[in-house]
Amino acid sequence: MKFVDRFEELETLRERLDSSRFELIVIYGRRRIGKTRLILEALKGREYIYYLAVESNNLRRFKEVAAKIVPEIRYTADDWEAVLYFLKNRIIVIDEFPNMIKEDKAVVSLIQRIVDLELASTRTKLVLLGSSISMIESHVLSYRSPLYGRRTSTMRLRPLRFVDIRGFFPKASWHELVEIYGFTDGIPFYLERVSYPFWRWLKAELRKPDSFLRYEVDFLLRYEFEETSMYRRILEALAFGRTKLGEIRDYVGARRTDITPYLRKLIETGFVRREVPVTESLRSRRGRYYISDNFLNFWFRFIYPNLSAIEEGIFNYMEIKRKYNEYLGSIFEKIARELIIELAKRGKLPLKISKLGRWWRRDIEIDIVALSGESPKILFIEAKWSKLRERDVYRLLALLEKKAGYVDWNIQGRKEYYAIVAREIEGKNKLRNKLGEEVMLLDLLDFDIINEA
Repeated sequence: MKFVDRFEELETLRERLDSSRFELIVIYGRRRIGKTRLILEALKGREYIYYLAVESNNLRRFKEVAAKIVPEIRYTADDWEAVLYFLKNRIIVIDEFPNMIKEDKAVVSLIQRIVDLELASTRTKLVLLGSSISMIESHVLSYRSPLYGRRTSTMRLRPLRFVDIRGFFPKASWHELVEIYGFTDGIPFYLERVSYPFWRWLKAELRKPDSFLRYEVDFLLRYEFEETSMYRRILEALAFGRTKLGEIRDYVGARRTDITPYLRKLIETGFVRREVPVTESLRSRRGRYYISDNFLNFWFRFIYPNLSAIEEGIFNYMEIKRKYNEYLGSIFEKIARELIIELAKRGKLPLKISKLGRWWRRDIEIDIVALSGESPKILFIEAKWSKLRERDVYRLLALLEKKAGYVDWNIQGRKEYYAIVAREIEGKNKLRNKLGEEVMLLDLLDFDIINEA
């Protein structure tokens, strides 16, 4: 797999691996996010023991793997304390550590004891990787965990930024990268599977009898949940824009069923996120639910409803292509948000952002609102996946100014700024001069600034 971005994480890991003290490093994130690839990149040029945990006989299997590096380990006692003590001062990587927890929950307490009594004063590097976000956070990172206070470094890997996926497709235009991003998000496993041009690849992929599109989501869900039907229905509801609790309940046909435990579990596992209007607290009752990554969104929007036709070989990829621009509307909001954040990091916004998110009230919505914690400045942003002419820009600005008046953020001396982020803005530079400093006009070409930086 190609290694793209993650350079800060890579440098941090190398520093930890080169340290002269004991390190307990935890790396976690959803499946396919690139955890294994990251640690293997950091381990280049070093001797290490890498073990992929399963759900049974892990001690025996671990010794067999370790014996390829340290043959004498075969003669140690068959218990974790003896084995890990024998391997002190070495680098030990245990991938999918949650599988060991499934086999025996006591393994966490056992490792805590070994760390405290045997390893803390050595140069051992113990790296634990996990794809089950809920298990890592509850059994390893929680203050109730026996390992609480023992870990020296924790990394939760997120998808790559939109701007970074150009590293996989250097010849693609920004427009084409948006189309790819709508399918892959910034998840390396899917980025590696797509070839360019995207639509030709998707047409061919849908015809393959062994396409990963047919089994991937089932694989992801069954890794986290024993029974998946209700989770599937909820994710499908979200993919089709049912984001309110009542809308989701009606879509899945569960009017008398409490679906909040299912939503809570989907949030814990990283499949779903809950958002509230940016000006309100997290406890707001006006929360909405969204699928966290584009691949799941794409799959439940386009693949899941058409699985039978895909299996029969009669599905036409053009059914996706015809609806794709509409689908990319919400995807482009994520991209616009990323652009705003990157410009803020470079000091190219009229305010320092302390909070960023959607805002809504009844039927009034604003795609992105940025608040400043240091001044009464507020930035309202409209994201449009379309080509805008001058009259479109003025129309959108007038509507955005009207909606801004409904936003309760009554800071004394409130100063409002506005931004339009579009696929393309005709005559952008000329319009910028007309509109002045209080209005920002941005389109895909502005990602060249970030990419070059």
